[in-house]
Amino acid sequence: MHRITTAALAGSLCLALTLPAAAQETQAGDVTAETVVATVNGTDITLGHMLVLRARLPQQYQALPPEALFDGILEQLIHQELLQAGDADMSRVGRLMLENERRTLRALEAAERIAAERVTEEAIQAAYDESYGSTEPGTEYSASHILVGTEDEAKAIVEELAGGADFAEIARERSQDPGSGQAGGTLGWFGTGMMVQPFEDAVVALEPGAVSAPVETQFGWHVIRLDDTRPVPPPTLDEVRSEIEGRLQQEAVEAAIAELEQSADITRAEPGQIDPSVIGSINLLEE
Repeated sequence: MHRITTAALAGSLCLALTLPAAAQETQAGDVTAETVVATVNGTDITLGHMLVLRARLPQQYQALPPEALFDGILEQLIHQELLQAGDADMSRVGRLMLENERRTLRALEAAERIAAERVTEEAIQAAYDESYGSTEPGTEYSASHILVGTEDEAKAIVEELAGGADFAEIARERSQDPGSGQAGGTLGWFGTGMMVQPFEDAVVALEPGAVSAPVETQFGWHVIRLDDTRPVPPPTLDEVRSEIEGRLQQEAVEAAIAELEQSADITRAEPGQIDPSVIGSINLLEE
């Protein structure tokens, strides 16, 4: 039978707010999260304790048979209860860690609750409309270039192209950009902000099929041909939903914290009262 080690289960003490679906399944019959599965010296261990622990197991343990999971998790909880009950004097570090973990978990649950209450579908739609509702379609550009080292070389190429020379052939033979050069100079599709500014400015000013005058960037001198353009519609709500939800959730929690601070009685140490360098004085935790 597979054995779930103490090390594997130790990681499960870092609880998450959203449990995997397996930990949320409705149990059959009268079994609930409060169902007692064991009692150790008068202290109950419930199915809820087991479900939370199981939900945070490392991935390699998630596929174990239910019997192995159930027995292993139950035994681990019993062993933990025996050990902690027999060691009532918690160390200073342990006590502080427990207080921090409790504070963190309760704060995370409060933040999740605030976000769920305030970040409604209506709020998401309103934020999308504000950001993208009146946005005009953008433009993407398909261009090719020939990169050389000097302005004179670039001017000579412009003259050759004006005389009917083949752009792709010159790019393959003389461009110093090995990637696009081997492809006949083509750079593919790109939007604004993706190219260095002088290059982008030249592309935007061209009509499809036109060739630019020499353009200097930090990479050298470019001769650019605009091959085509196409409109780019604003993103759909589904495409930016997670981004909008994340922003609204953060704003909601920050607003709630600001509201709580207004009504809270908070006293902080005076500036200079404590030397910030003590944050590295781990020896202060020694008993």
